[in-house]
Amino acid sequence: MRRTVRGVGGLILFAIVAALVILWWRLSERPASTPQSELLPLMIVTADANAATAHPSPPAPSPQGQVAAPVLADALTTPTSATTSAEASVESPPTSASAATPTRGPPERIDGLPVITLDELPPEALDTLALIERGGPFPFRQDGTIFQNRERRLPPKPTGYYREYTVITPGASTRGARRIVAGAGGELYYTDDHYVSFRRIWKP
Repeated sequence: MRRTVRGVGGLILFAIVAALVILWWRLSERPASTPQSELLPLMIVTADANAATAHPSPPAPSPQGQVAAPVLADALTTPTSATTSAEASVESPPTSASAATPTRGPPERIDGLPVITLDELPPEALDTLALIERGGPFPFRQDGTIFQNRERRLPPKPTGYYREYTVITPGASTRGARRIVAGAGGELYYTDDHYVSFRRIWKP
């Protein structure tokens, strides 16, 4: 009887030991909740980030060939090209056509006289202006002589301030009635009725 009891107890003890061995073996083969291959890069990134903050240095590749914390820090601190271009577009608005400088037109009167533009002058007057700028030669000996301004139709100036030049009249056998009077300060006046009236020539 005692042998039977001992035999049963030995079987129970053996079964318990076998169960414990099997349980330990299964637990040892069960995969961890977080794979080691995933934990290793995370640990490297954390360690490298702390090292880069304390001692900045060029990024070193991890055992898996991945660049660690310095690249991540640069990505967080460096603005993207899209952000830069967006800021540039806000700071530099496109120039509108309305911002263009308007073309300045001639005044209606200068020195109390009406104004005439170069486009309104006859072509012969433009030829005379070109001769005045070149200093001749002029078609008549009277060209370049002093204009006395006796009727005071031009602004009063000392004698010798004004000079007169002939504007040829096509078909006329004489000097005709057209003249350009030039002032010593660069003023230019046109008359087509032999000094009865004058208009100030506008040169932009």
